[in-house]
Amino acid sequence: MTTNISDVQDERKQPPTDLAAVAEQLVAAARTQGVELTGPGGLLTGLTRQVLETALDAELDEHLGHERGERSGSGNVRNGSSAKTVRTDVGDVRINVPRDRAATFAPTVVPKHSRRLTGFDDAVLSLYAKGMTTGDIANHLADIYGSEVSRDLVSRVTDAVVEDMQQWQSRPLDSCYPVVLIDAIVLKIRDGQVRNRPVYVAMGISVDGERDVLGLWAGPSGGGEGAKQWMTMLTELRNRGVADVCIVCCDGLKGLPDAIAATWPLATVQTCVVHLVRSSLRYASKADWGKITAELKGVYTAATVATAEQRFAEFAGTWRDKYPAMVTMWERSWPEFVPFLDFPLPVRKLIYTTNGIESLNSRFRQAVRRRGHFPTEQSAMKILYLTVRERRPNRSNPTGKINGWKSILNTLAITYGDRLNIN
Repeated sequence: MTTNISDVQDERKQPPTDLAAVAEQLVAAARTQGVELTGPGGLLTGLTRQVLETALDAELDEHLGHERGERSGSGNVRNGSSAKTVRTDVGDVRINVPRDRAATFAPTVVPKHSRRLTGFDDAVLSLYAKGMTTGDIANHLADIYGSEVSRDLVSRVTDAVVEDMQQWQSRPLDSCYPVVLIDAIVLKIRDGQVRNRPVYVAMGISVDGERDVLGLWAGPSGGGEGAKQWMTMLTELRNRGVADVCIVCCDGLKGLPDAIAATWPLATVQTCVVHLVRSSLRYASKADWGKITAELKGVYTAATVATAEQRFAEFAGTWRDKYPAMVTMWERSWPEFVPFLDFPLPVRKLIYTTNGIESLNSRFRQAVRRRGHFPTEQSAMKILYLTVRERRPNRSNPTGKINGWKSILNTLAITYGDRLNIN
């Protein structure tokens, strides 16, 4: 037996204000009469249709300046309705959209020419950001909505964010960031042929302790990092309002320290210690990794710079003959390694590694893993942007703020003074 929403309440009546009572009626009807809540003829589908049609009628009343059956002061009156199918969170819903004689009615609940409500587009974008391909999403949504969803439709929905992405990439930024983290992820992008392309990511920590991805930039194939490449990226940040940065933490990318010095002359450059340790192990036999990491930990956990220098001298004396390139790398990186040692432990934890951005990079890798490669640079940047936009608060820190930020800010203020622009 088929049961429509009209069996629960008369379509021509205003829906009851007690939504909980309506929900109870629907569930009761589904249980006792064995009907579906969603799908064609489903109770929720019928309820959605009624809610949309009621809202459209109310919009038209406001547009005309009078309710159904009342005289019109403007001469513009109702002029029947037209049928339209819209895709909603409960499936395809067939509704009647009211019209006016002057054809000036432009509804906002279901806009003209729109065949999907917001929830559908949000679902597509969320699935896309989680790493599903357009084909995966089309099949998944077809199962949910009970009707065919084409890959072209999914592509059009995701393409609609390109303008938002461009606005996001050019939005104004704060004048000063206590900390900026910079890192890179490598993607495969087809440009004539499939090549590895770096995408650089900058994350700022604001004076309020909030993390914010400041921008994404696709680099040339084969890397090509250098002062010129970094100057383009950092100059864009400066042009968007970032006049000063106190500490820039990065992984020793070639040419970046020089570009930072040219853009923000007062900034302290901090090389990511985790990257330094990882790079050290590339020069060493796996049999020695345990000893090397233990000795390096003694260096980067030293209480003072003097203690770190003493421990590094011992480290260099032990390993220079066997792994000279590893020791030389540390000596070359030493000026950008030591700045964090001047701070207490809470600040050290914040700036000695780019792990904050590494967490974002792991989400990027999850989103791109199933794709293999991207047909264009824009398609790659689009999914990274959607991944950034999809908030995933830390369970232990749902606000997204740095834990213990007030204490950290007080310490930074002693070092950097008025540069922080604390109001």
